[in-house]
Amino acid sequence: MKLKELAPLLNGEIIGPPQADHIEITGVSGIKEAHEGDITFISAQKYMKDLLGCKASCVVVKEPIADLTIAQLKVSNPLFVFAKLLEHFYTKPQKPTGISKDSIVSDKAKIAKNVSIFPFSYISDGVSIGEGTTICPLVFVGENSSIGEKCIIYPNVTLRENVKIGNGAIIHSGSVIGSDGFGYVFEKGRHHKIPQVGGVIIEDDVEIGSNVSVDRATTGNTIIGSGTKIDNLVQIAHNVKIGNNSIIISQVGIGGSTEVGDYVTLAGQVGVSDHARIDSETIIGAQSGVMGHVTKGAYSGSPVIPHRDWLKAQAIFTKLPELYKKIKELEEKIKVLERRKPE
Repeated sequence: MKLKELAPLLNGEIIGPPQADHIEITGVSGIKEAHEGDITFISAQKYMKDLLGCKASCVVVKEPIADLTIAQLKVSNPLFVFAKLLEHFYTKPQKPTGISKDSIVSDKAKIAKNVSIFPFSYISDGVSIGEGTTICPLVFVGENSSIGEKCIIYPNVTLRENVKIGNGAIIHSGSVIGSDGFGYVFEKGRHHKIPQVGGVIIEDDVEIGSNVSVDRATTGNTIIGSGTKIDNLVQIAHNVKIGNNSIIISQVGIGGSTEVGDYVTLAGQVGVSDHARIDSETIIGAQSGVMGHVTKGAYSGSPVIPHRDWLKAQAIFTKLPELYKKIKELEEKIKVLERRKPE
């Protein structure tokens, strides 16, 4: 595909010699791996050095780069355009394959048109599956659950009973949606299970990574808001409510009945205690511990403090051995001075 044909699709402006319009683009690659015919991108000034030996035929930029021999495509958001390029060149639309004879689909399930259900999947009574959805092998869908349109449910996913999945959702292998919440009451020396009779609602355009557990509510629903993206190995407890377009990164654990707002980022290995509340547009740094109500801002540490304060504290922490040594030296000097004092 010629660069002049590609540019209008990306709202891009070609920068380079006149013949740049006719450059043939055959693939997409990173700066270091690119070859002739590839288009690549640069998103930050620190990667400029990597362009020196780059063999790509074109580079996507936010601002023109002077004295660059490679053709440039100027756009407002290079990383977003790079994603669109990958989609254009490499992502093929799913073709419906119908219902495999080796799957088990209840007569009481409602299956829309153009659905793919692969071998060894189990679709229970009362399930509904929307148009264009793909159910990969070895998926279990429990009673009275629903899956919207154009979803992809990858192999070995378990959707328990009374789970509602919106349109355009992607759930990766090994994840369990609707497992029992961790609820027990202690009585007469034993932990007695509290029945978990609620459900889970996964709204539109949510992506859930592999080996994620989203527990069903004790009563009511655990809710994951529209557009939220959840990385691998995340635990979301019963009755948690996560807002729209939030990012939950790997190994995060969220305790029961916690409320997470819109556009929140929880970095890797963040732990959130039960009944916490995190306001919209908040960022929690990696390995932080969250308790109580956290207002909008950026935080780190355990328990969390404002990120700037945490950085200052970390700077002091690295100097503690040196400071301790100086304190001991000062203590010895004080002792010497005290011995010299006249009676």
